[in-house]
Formats: sequence, C-alpha cells, structure tokens
Amino acid sequence: MIDPITLEVLRHALAAVAEEMNADLVRTAYSPNIKERRDCSSAVFDPQGQLVAQAESIPVHLGAMPFSVAAVLRAIGDWEAGDVAVLNDPYCGGAHLPDITFVAPVFWGETLVGFVANRAHHADVGGMAPGSLPSSAKEIYQEGLRIPPLLLWRRGELNREVLDLILANVRTPHERLGDLRAQYASCQTGIRRLQELAGRYREKLLRAGMGAILDYAERRMRAALAQLPPGTAEFVDYLDDDGIGTEPLPIRARVTVGSGQIEVDFAGTAPQAAGPVNAVFAVTASAVYYTVRAVADPTIPPNAGCYRPIAIRAPEGSLVNPRPPAPVGGGNLETSQRIVDVLLGALAQLVPERVVAACQGTMNNVALGGLDPRTGKPYAFYETIAGGLGARPFADGIDGVHSHMTNTLNTPIEALELAYPLRVLCYEFVPGSGGPGKYRGGLGLRRDLTPLGHVARVSLLTDRRRTRPYGLAGGQPGAPGKNLLIREGKEIELPGKLTLELHPGEVLSIRTPGGGGYGDAAERDPKAQARDELEGRA
Repeated sequence: MIDPITLEVLRHALAAVAEEMNADLVRTAYSPNIKERRDCSSAVFDPQGQLVAQAESIPVHLGAMPFSVAAVLRAIGDWEAGDVAVLNDPYCGGAHLPDITFVAPVFWGETLVGFVANRAHHADVGGMAPGSLPSSAKEIYQEGLRIPPLLLWRRGELNREVLDLILANVRTPHERLGDLRAQYASCQTGIRRLQELAGRYREKLLRAGMGAILDYAERRMRAALAQLPPGTAEFVDYLDDDGIGTEPLPIRARVTVGSGQIEVDFAGTAPQAAGPVNAVFAVTASAVYYTVRAVADPTIPPNAGCYRPIAIRAPEGSLVNPRPPAPVGGGNLETSQRIVDVLLGALAQLVPERVVAACQGTMNNVALGGLDPRTGKPYAFYETIAGGLGARPFADGIDGVHSHMTNTLNTPIEALELAYPLRVLCYEFVPGSGGPGKYRGGLGLRRDLTPLGHVARVSLLTDRRRTRPYGLAGGQPGAPGKNLLIREGKEIELPGKLTLELHPGEVLSIRTPGGGGYGDAAERDPKAQARDELEGRA
C-alpha cells in the first residue's frame, strides 16, 4: 500500500518528467514546426510499456504513442542502458510517417524501471511531395520513408548506417538531423529524471507507485462514467472526400454508456479510402480516448488506467482501421478530427450540457517545398492553421484556435519569413464564419502566402470545405473553409485536397472554418450581438 500523499507527489513528479522532456525537445529542436509550433509530445511508461504520465501537448500523439511503445517492446527483446529505438511505421504502432517516435529504457542499476518516449512531427520524411503529405497518394510508399521499430542507439553508440539511411531519404537532412538530435536529448533528460526518482523513492516503490497511479486513474474514470446517464446513441458525420474521389465518406459511431464503462462501435463507417485519409487503429483509439476523457472528466490523469474502461470496435478494412498499404497521411490529421466530431455528436444526445458544438473539424494542413533561392538548397515547410472553436453551452466559441486532436501553436510570421523564402500577406479572422446561436461559434482564420523568387510545390490536406461544423441545441453550423489561388487579382477556388505549383506573384489563401453555434440565435444577448457587429465578427 502507498499512502495517498506519496502517491500524489509521485504522480506529479512523473508528469513533471514528461513536461521537462517536452520543454527540452522544443528548446533544442531545429525546425520551426517543433520549436515554434510545438508539434511534439513526450511521455513516461512503466516497465511493461503502459503509459503512466504525459506532457499536456498533442492529443493525437499521446493517445497513439502507447501503440508505438508496444510495437517497440515486441520488436526488441533485450534492452540495455543507452539503447534508444526509433520508428514511424503507422502499421506498426505509428500514426503517420512524419511523426517519428523515440523510445528509451530507463535502468536503475540492473533493474528496468520504465521507459521514456517522445514523438515529433518532422517537416519532411521523403515521399512524392515536399512535406510528405501528398494529397494524391494511393499507397503508403508514396508518403515517405517508413521506419520499423529498430535501435538507432545501442548501448549509447549511434548506429551511423541507420541514421545515414534516414537522412538520405529526406529533402532537408540538416534540419532532420537537428530535430532527431533534439529528440535524443529529450530522452536523455527523461532518463536522468526517472533515475533520480528511482534513487529518491527506491525502484520497488517507484514501480509500485506506477501501478497504483494506473489503478487510481481507472477508478476515477469508472466513477465518472457511472455518473453519466446510461444509454446508447448514434451519430454520423462525413469527410468531404479522400483527395482521389469526390464522394463524401461517412464515419458512423454507436456509443454505449453503462456500468462504469463505455463502448464505441464504428460499424457502418466507410471502407478504407483510396486516398490518404485512412486512420490507423492507433489514431482512432487516440481520438476516442481524448473525447471520452474530455466529456467524462478532463482532470483524470491521462494514462493506461484511464483508458481501461473504454472499449473500441473498429471494423478492419474501414476508414478507421485500414489494411496496409493504404495511405494514411491525412488520417492522423483530418479523420481524427472527424472522429471526435462524431463522438461528440453522439454524446450530446446523452449529456448535452457537457458537449460543445462542432469545432472547425480540420487541421488545414499546408506543406510547401522547393529550392530556397537564398541558399540553393531544398526546404520543406509545414503547418496547420487554426479555426473556430464550437460554441459552448454557456459561452461563445473561441476565435482562431487549434482544437481537439491538435494542440499546436501558429508559426509566427516573423519566424516563418526568416526560415523560408515565403511571405505572409494576410493573417486575420474571417468575419461571420462562426455559426449563429445563443452562443456564437468561434471565427476561422485567413492566411495568405506567396513564394519569393522560386516556384513552390504545395500540398493541401484540408476538410470542412463542403460539410459544415454542426451546431447544437438549435445553433447554426459554422461556415465552411475555402482554399483559393489568387492569380492576377482573380480568385480561383481550389479543392480541399490537392497538390499544385505556386509561382512568384501567385497567392495561396487559406480560409478556415468557423465553429458551430449553440442554442437559438433569437435568444442571443443584444449586447453580445452589438459587440459582434462593432468588432466585425458578425
């Protein structure tokens, strides 16, 4: 038995290890996508590979990372101090190829006391388009370098051949090397801090404490689910298309709550798509874990124990559990967001007071690349663009934020223009994009880019360009997004998913969706309505 005070101190100490790992990763990373946007996550695992603590960063990373650790443990039988494994294979625990995961064992003396891991989105890992998110990919081989679980460091010695193989298959090896080194440094921080905890509490108490933390989170999740009204609800929502065809793709979920547990069944979801919007099971599970915890009780420690009462049924060969070699680049990005929308739509029927209207429902992925005229070397730029948060049962949605499965920041204009031969011509809210209601949905953003002195190749993976973020309780849907090519003053509307060449003088304009509204617009406070009009939000 561990007394409650010691257990709580230990729980926060383990969370602090993950947070410090992530802070070190952000601080030492080379690419703007990690050091500015913080598109990375870190976590601590017990000796069996169960998630114990995580940094509060990217939901789609953290819910899926345990699958990566499990895959590494299956592939590597004998661990030694100084080992560090690497992988990105979506069909072996990963999410999509740009997300590279590091896993390292932690020893106290001769005893394995746990693992530390981090995941970072690399701006390019090869493939048929800069940024490694080609909208026209029909199989995973076109999306970039696929790394199975293997040791990049063995007993502290770098496997130079493996590193050279990775760097030879990416467009920006210097940037990739810097980010990989940052991930390694982050793991070393985690190893030192976990060893310090083992020294302070002794390894037996540390390992027992990890188990007790998981049991504590499980008890809290079961108690929170028991407070929800029992019942079953279904909901269906759609992706616009898969980038290859033009038909909408349904995602259907049946959610059953009762007896302190919850089951999510995706029967009726579209078969796996030809284009790159398939979500591997790890991504689907991540979206489910995030949504259930957010609705049940977001203060529950996010770990393997928290997820024990959650059962997931995802038909194999479907959009939410594809078979290889289906392309998956956008599944981690776009389909994960729609899964959340579907689950919230179902849960709104059971606990409407706990659910927000649909957020923008897309990450608005933009990847650009080409030859930097300043250096003559290739560059690769990637970012996601924020949009409207759905209105809440008690307040307006928030304007221009990343929501749900992404928790990144924007790329500051100054950092973007310093690092890349690009210029930002416009960055502002889209007036009237939030869904009307008693509480208004948040506004989307407009971001205009143009290349300087070169032709840039652009890949777009965006959604909610045809379907709209739904409102709740009588609220109206948010406005859909738009992608535009501005050429000689003329606006040419682009599809949500495409690859194109952007020439100097041409402008790529991304206008993101607004959030859905909540409640009848006739009940909106006149003062709030007047403020909307005064501030140009209406």
